[in-house]
Amino acid sequence: MKQSLASQVNDPDKKKLLFITERFPPDIGGVARSASRTVGAFAKMGMEVEVLTWTRSLRVGERRLVRIEADGQNGKSITVHRVGMFGSLDHTLQYSLAILEQAHHEAPFDWIWGHYLAPAGFLAVLFGQLAGIPVSVSARGNDIDMLMFPPGDFARLKWTLERANSITTVSGDIARKVKVLLGTDRDSIRVIYNSVDSVVFQPGLPDAHLREKLGIRDNELVLGFSGELRQKKGLNQMLTAFCEVRRHRPACLLVIGEVRSRDQPALATFAAQSPEDFNRLIITGHLEVPSEIARHLRLCDVFLQPSLWEGLPNALLEAMACGLLVLGSDAGGIREVVESGKTGFLLPRTELHRLGEAVLELLSMSKVQRQSIGHAARHHVCLNFSSDQENLCLQEVIHDLFPQC
Repeated sequence: MKQSLASQVNDPDKKKLLFITERFPPDIGGVARSASRTVGAFAKMGMEVEVLTWTRSLRVGERRLVRIEADGQNGKSITVHRVGMFGSLDHTLQYSLAILEQAHHEAPFDWIWGHYLAPAGFLAVLFGQLAGIPVSVSARGNDIDMLMFPPGDFARLKWTLERANSITTVSGDIARKVKVLLGTDRDSIRVIYNSVDSVVFQPGLPDAHLREKLGIRDNELVLGFSGELRQKKGLNQMLTAFCEVRRHRPACLLVIGEVRSRDQPALATFAAQSPEDFNRLIITGHLEVPSEIARHLRLCDVFLQPSLWEGLPNALLEAMACGLLVLGSDAGGIREVVESGKTGFLLPRTELHRLGEAVLELLSMSKVQRQSIGHAARHHVCLNFSSDQENLCLQEVIHDLFPQC
């Protein structure tokens, strides 16, 4: 009979985790980055980790196996199964379930982690229930916000949360919503904040060569955003604010990342309506190397995070770790990181039409004031959002499920 994880915990070679995520590097976005970080943490703990993720870069049903060596002397290698998506989600999930059943039959899993509630969390719980394996699901933000309103699948969301053995969330705001959806003050809900590498993301002088390479003019202020810019991140509000700032001061908008394909029409409209402003929009494209992201962040005078809905953006933590002056909305976990007037500034989501005005107010502050707030921002994230704290929370999840560990 297969031993439980509780009886195997002192033998790292026998611990096996199935990690299901919709996105995993080289995919872009916060879900992919947090998935990679979480998988790496479990591997460093000595777990054998297998990742199932989906992609449209492979043919339908095609499977590609990739092995990644984990950092650290005791780290296990990570096996990533990339599966080519079908034309419909239901076919993709049915095929994935068959893959998991076969894999479990050949080399049983001890525990399952669903990263993001839909579809990864749903599949994790379904497979876990069928196979009799404990399941943890991780709510990241938009999964809750989208699914609990029509036309979101509220019933599937609630079923996933009710059947999971443990639930983690990326912010206290999401934890509160989960408790409301479940109708209970469930003790097993743990908040595990995203973390930031404060060695890579740290203050420094702007790179003059990079500034010149990007075409940033000598007299221009740099408004920055990092990640995948789209509607939920405040795309329209940011463009409107950018135009307003440029009416008063020379400025460019530096997008350290890219604009989601479905939101490209918004850029086309912006280009047609405000061609001069559009010409000062600089989009780097996806940057995979964290040090390169940090290098670009250090060019920014103000970092913008005007999200309409949010979990806890990695990019915001990285900008604060670089000592930047940040201006965000009060969406989701942002207000759990930024204390307005002390570690940055917040605008209510209902007042994002004032974003341009708020940017101009920040730019009118003295350099000493801006640097003081940037310093406080870095101190705050280094103290409260470190990888050590995130890893400790992950270990507590294991203990919740397997008290004998």
